[in-house]
Amino acid sequence: MGLGDQEHRNTGPEAASELTHLDETGRPRMVSVGDKEVTEREAVAEGRLVMAASTLEALRSGRTPKGDPLLVAQVAGIQAAKRTSELIPLCHPLPLSGIDLAVDIDEGLPGIRAQATVRVVGRTGVEMEALTAVAVALLTAYDMLKALDRGMRVESIRLLRKEGGRSGRWVAAQQEG
Repeated sequence: MGLGDQEHRNTGPEAASELTHLDETGRPRMVSVGDKEVTEREAVAEGRLVMAASTLEALRSGRTPKGDPLLVAQVAGIQAAKRTSELIPLCHPLPLSGIDLAVDIDEGLPGIRAQATVRVVGRTGVEMEALTAVAVALLTAYDMLKALDRGMRVESIRLLRKEGGRSGRWVAAQQEG
C-alpha cells in the first residue's frame, strides 16, 4: 500500500497499539530504536524555489540585497540537517556522517533547485534530515531574495530515495518539473 493509498486511521487511545509513535493512551512518544540493526543509511531529498525571471536575473548577475543567496542557503541547509531533532519533535538525534547539499540555479523554473544527500551509520534513517536541509535552504534563499520578489514559491519538497535499514531501498515515482 502506497502513501496515497493509506486509509485514514483513528489516532485515539484504541489505535495506539497500531501506531508506533503513540503510547497505550494515545499520547505521542519517541520510539525506541535500540533493537534495530546499525546499518549505513542514506536519504536524498529535493525541492525548488520558483521566482520571477527578473529575480533570477538579479541572482545570476550578483545584484541581490543580502549577499550570495546560494552560498548562504547551502550553509543554512547543512546546519538545519544537523539540528533536525531540535526542530521535529519525534526525530532521534543522529551522528550524521555526511551531508551534501547542492543549491543551484534552474533556468527552466525560473528559480533555484536544492538537493540534499544525508548519510548516517545508525539505527534509524535520515529522511527527515534530508527534507529539513532542503526546506531550510529554500527558505533561506527566499529570505535573502524577498526584497526583490515576495511572490516566490517554495514547491515540491519531497524524498527522492532512501536506503538502509529494515525497509531497504525506496525510490520515489518520477515527477515532472
